Amino acid sequence: MSISRGRRRISRRSKKKYGQPIEYWLGLVAKLDNMKHMERVAWLKTEHGMGHGHANAIVAVALAKPAA
Repeated sequence: MSISRGRRRISRRSKKKYGQPIEYWLGLVAKLDNMKHMERVAWLKTEHGMGHGHANAIVAVALAKPAA
Protein backbone atom coordinates (compact mmCIF):
# COMPACT_ATOMS: atom_id res chain seq x y z
CA MET A 1 0.00 0.00 0.00
CA SER A 2 1.35 3.40 -0.93
CA ILE A 3 1.77 6.10 1.69
CA SER A 4 -0.95 8.24 0.12
CA ARG A 5 -3.41 5.34 -0.04
CA GLY A 6 -2.61 4.37 3.54
CA ARG A 7 -2.89 7.96 4.64
CA ARG A 8 -6.36 8.31 3.09
CA ARG A 9 -7.52 5.13 4.81
CA ILE A 10 -6.12 6.21 8.18
CA SER A 11 -7.52 9.71 7.72
CA ARG A 12 -11.08 8.50 7.27
CA ARG A 13 -10.92 6.08 10.15
CA SER A 14 -9.05 8.27 12.63
CA LYS A 15 -11.39 11.22 12.16
CA LYS A 16 -14.46 9.03 12.58
CA LYS A 17 -13.14 7.18 15.63
CA TYR A 18 -11.02 9.84 17.38
CA GLY A 19 -12.66 13.07 16.22
CA GLN A 20 -9.63 14.70 14.60
CA PRO A 21 -8.23 14.63 11.05
CA ILE A 22 -4.97 12.85 10.36
CA GLU A 23 -3.13 16.19 10.06
CA TYR A 24 -3.87 16.82 13.74
CA TRP A 25 -2.41 13.47 14.79
CA LEU A 26 0.60 13.81 12.48
CA GLY A 27 1.29 17.24 13.98
CA LEU A 28 1.27 15.83 17.49
CA VAL A 29 3.52 12.95 16.55
CA ALA A 30 5.94 15.28 14.75
CA LYS A 31 6.55 17.13 18.01
CA LEU A 32 7.76 13.91 19.64
CA ASP A 33 11.09 13.90 17.81
CA ASN A 34 12.95 12.67 20.89
CA MET A 35 10.92 9.42 20.95
CA LYS A 36 11.36 6.21 19.01
CA HIS A 37 8.56 4.69 16.92
CA MET A 38 7.09 2.44 19.61
CA GLU A 39 7.42 5.16 22.26
CA ARG A 40 5.28 7.39 20.05
CA VAL A 41 2.76 4.59 19.60
CA ALA A 42 2.60 4.08 23.37
CA TRP A 43 2.15 7.84 23.87
CA LEU A 44 -0.83 7.98 21.49
CA LYS A 45 -2.37 4.98 23.21
CA THR A 46 -1.84 6.31 26.73
CA GLU A 47 -2.50 10.01 26.26
CA HIS A 48 -5.27 9.81 23.66
CA GLY A 49 -6.83 6.37 24.15
CA MET A 50 -5.95 5.33 20.63
CA GLY A 51 -5.91 1.67 19.64
CA HIS A 52 -2.58 0.07 18.78
CA GLY A 53 -3.35 -0.32 15.07
CA HIS A 54 -4.35 3.31 14.55
CA ALA A 55 -1.48 4.62 16.65
CA ASN A 56 1.08 2.46 14.85
CA ALA A 57 -0.26 3.43 11.41
CA ILE A 58 -0.24 7.15 12.22
CA VAL A 59 3.33 7.00 13.53
CA ALA A 60 4.43 5.03 10.46
CA VAL A 61 2.92 7.64 8.13
CA ALA A 62 4.46 10.47 10.16
CA LEU A 63 7.92 8.92 10.02
CA ALA A 64 7.61 8.09 6.31
CA LYS A 65 6.94 11.70 5.34
CA PRO A 66 9.91 13.38 3.67
CA ALA A 67 11.71 15.88 5.88
CA ALA A 68 10.55 19.43 5.27
